[in-house]
Amino acid sequence: MACFSPSASIFTILTIQVTRSLPIRDQTRNYRRDARTPNLQAVPPVLHLNGYKIANPTILARIPHQELEQLFRGYGYEPYFVEGSDPDSMHQAMAATLEHCVREIRRIQREARASGSRVTRPCWPMVILRSVKGWTGPTEVDGHKVEGFWRAHQVPLAEIHENPAHLALLDEWLRSYRPEELFDPTGRLMPELRELAPQGARRMGANPHANGGLLCKALRLPDFRDYAVPVDKPALAEIGPTQFLGHFLRDVARDNPANFRVFSPDENASNRLTALYEVTKKVWLGEYFSEDADGGELAPDGRVMEMLSEHTLEGWLEGYLLTGRHGFFSTYEAFVHVIDSMFNQHAKWLEKSGELSWRADVPSLNLLITSTVWRQDHNGFTHQDPGFLDVVANKSPNVTRIYLPPDANCLLS
Repeated sequence: MACFSPSASIFTILTIQVTRSLPIRDQTRNYRRDARTPNLQAVPPVLHLNGYKIANPTILARIPHQELEQLFRGYGYEPYFVEGSDPDSMHQAMAATLEHCVREIRRIQREARASGSRVTRPCWPMVILRSVKGWTGPTEVDGHKVEGFWRAHQVPLAEIHENPAHLALLDEWLRSYRPEELFDPTGRLMPELRELAPQGARRMGANPHANGGLLCKALRLPDFRDYAVPVDKPALAEIGPTQFLGHFLRDVARDNPANFRVFSPDENASNRLTALYEVTKKVWLGEYFSEDADGGELAPDGRVMEMLSEHTLEGWLEGYLLTGRHGFFSTYEAFVHVIDSMFNQHAKWLEKSGELSWRADVPSLNLLITSTVWRQDHNGFTHQDPGFLDVVANKSPNVTRIYLPPDANCLLS
């Protein structure tokens, strides 16, 4: 969640995977970003429409321009289009559009922060970049269209070792970039171009927000024993374990107001974590009704992220962790499968990151998977599925742990 990183404005590129999650994610993201917040930075999306996926056209590239514009206005954005096929003019247009978007972001933030307590949901800028698939590549290969078609997606020239015509096309393609103007006879980058490279933390890979472990601050944690359930005699008291965990999380949120958030897909209350609302609320920038004051627990600066979209919450949480903050995600075991593949990729990333000496450790991804245990008649059949444990157990023990606490005190510990 780079939007909660101070002094960070990041343009996010959205490409062929956009139809998997963009509509629900972007329709609601603007309802959770308070432009007044001093350390809240904008993350404007750049939707890259080049027309095709691996072997199919993309939906958003095939709807009329007006409909596409209206779609993103409905999601709460002000879309700016950059379209064309001439590289030089497109570079200039893209640079000018990004500059304009940055100015708009600064204006929105300046006006919001000058407004004091009044909160209005801004219309953040976004860019829709429509370019050619396989731009500058071979127009045709073996009589089949490549540039501007799905064949440009992966390896348009697959037989350069066996087919001289393919090798000639590759040679022509690479020479079109005029390498003699970029490299000296020894193959080194020209000095005037080397001087353009940023230095120190200005380098993309050295940006501290891209190595969040360097920015990580340890949580101030209370002693879990202070929240323990007294046990006079074993197996006598009926206790809801997560209710006591909620008290613990409440105080964690109270003592760590800048680097701890709680995530849940509309299940924070049913998971008995409502004690959190004593110190913070559910973030909300949409319209408020009078009845919201009666148990709605909504606020523009809340730090409980509730949204009925498990994959969006998982993405938010992962981004929050990767930029050095801490988070907690609770959900039902039957629906946590929505994030199976996302969890898998995060676990793989952690494993590979551990092999890099320069990458600092990031905070753990904490998932509370709740179950009904004993089946009841209301929704017991649909809400029981311990299969996510299989997903976790299949990962390296170097990066995953499974805890099955039998009672409240074991959960707290």
